[in-house]
Amino acid sequence: MTWQDLINEELKKPYFQELVTFLKKEDQIHKVLPPKENRLQCFKLTPYDEVKVVIIGQDPYHNIGQAHGLSFSVEQGDYPPSLKNIYQELVDDMKVSYPKTGNLTQWAKQGVLLLNTVLTVVLHQPMSHQKKGWEIFTLEVVKRLNEKTLPIVFILWGAHAQQFISYIDTHKHLILKAPHPSPLSAHRGFFGSKPFSKTNQFLTEKGMQAINWQL
Repeated sequence: MTWQDLINEELKKPYFQELVTFLKKEDQIHKVLPPKENRLQCFKLTPYDEVKVVIIGQDPYHNIGQAHGLSFSVEQGDYPPSLKNIYQELVDDMKVSYPKTGNLTQWAKQGVLLLNTVLTVVLHQPMSHQKKGWEIFTLEVVKRLNEKTLPIVFILWGAHAQQFISYIDTHKHLILKAPHPSPLSAHRGFFGSKPFSKTNQFLTEKGMQAINWQL
C-alpha cells in the first residue's frame, strides 16, 4: 500500500468530498496554512513502507512561515514553546547539542511520520478547521499504520494524541505516552519521559535502524 492508495480511497467518500469543498471555499476567503503544496507533506517525506515512528500533533501552527505539513515542525524562524520543550527533552535524553533548526524534515526522511490530526488551519485561528473531516482521515491513517507487519513506535503526547490508543495493537507496536510538551503541561511528566532513547532502543531490538535525532 502507498499513501496515494489511501488518499484515492478516501477521496471517494462523502466526508472527504465535503472536506475538499470546504477547503476550496476557505482558500478563497482566508489565508489557510500550510500552503496547498505542503498540506500532505508528511506523507510525501515519509512513505508508508518506511514509517518506523509516528509523532501525532493536533493542528498546524497558525502563524506565517511556520506550518509546512509536519507536526511540531517549523519551516523557519523562532521555535514555538512546545518545540522548545521537545528540544530540551531531546538534549537531556540523547545528550546531543541543541538543534540549530526548527525544521524536522530530517526526522521525516528517516521514517518518522510527523502527523497532525487536523492538517489545515486559518491564519491566527487555532483549531479553526477542527471537525471538518480531517479527523476521520487521520484516524484511517492510524488504522492503516496499525496493519503494518513491522512494528512502529507511536509517540503520543497529551490527551488529544492518546485518543488513538484504542486503534493500536500494543502486542505488535510500542506506545510511548506522556503529557503534551506545551508549557502548560510539560512539567507534569513530559520532561524526563525519554521518548527518543526509548524509541531507538525498541527499533534496535527489532533489528531496525535507530533514528538520528540530532538536527
